[in-house]
Amino acid sequence: MKKIITLACFLFCVIIGFAQIDGAWKLSGNGTIEVTCIVADNYFMQTTYDKTNKLFVNTQGGTITAGNDGKMRVTIEFNTEDSSSAGQSHILDYKLENNVLTIRINGSDKAWQRIDDGKGELSGNWRITEREQNGKMNPMRPGPRKTLKILSGTRFQWVAINTETKEFFGTGGGTYTFNNGKYTENIEFFSRDNSRVGASLSFDGKVDNKKWHHSGKSSKGDPIAEIWTRQN
Repeated sequence: MKKIITLACFLFCVIIGFAQIDGAWKLSGNGTIEVTCIVADNYFMQTTYDKTNKLFVNTQGGTITAGNDGKMRVTIEFNTEDSSSAGQSHILDYKLENNVLTIRINGSDKAWQRIDDGKGELSGNWRITEREQNGKMNPMRPGPRKTLKILSGTRFQWVAINTETKEFFGTGGGTYTFNNGKYTENIEFFSRDNSRVGASLSFDGKVDNKKWHHSGKSSKGDPIAEIWTRQN
């Protein structure tokens, strides 16, 4: 069952790079297992999890480029079920009608329902580029190890990876709101510590061009101040 769901997610995420299908999507008909995917700035992150039982199952993501012929190319950057797939590229087809994206896999159709259209002040693919230490903001050296956070209009997911070694260090995600300079995350999955599921975290935030200034306290209660840079 898990392998079928993972394949469905992968094929879905391969083909969601057009602007009209940027945003958040959910795979239909999986009981308590939820499979969601966020697409923004030609990047995707997809996760399988059980929010009810606070169970993280798997995640994967990478870059996407789209053509006008209904075909999409994806390059995998991380995959917790098969790290050897990192760096691989694939091309697949899709069909989109009435906010339902249908993917045919081995003769079977998998239907994805749109959650949101990806519109929002924070919508995009962001990489942490500065972090406060000893009262001073310090730039982070660019390299294969990186922490990304992708947001649609209502959902977010972060991931820490190394694209050179194909290592995965952790992920978390769920829903969010951003109003009057206050950013609030509602955690639905957390690979490192499932006790965080159900918690809400609030931060002060502002967007200045492609810079997102983010400050508050982490899930462990430690003070943080960060700058994230949009990757498009």
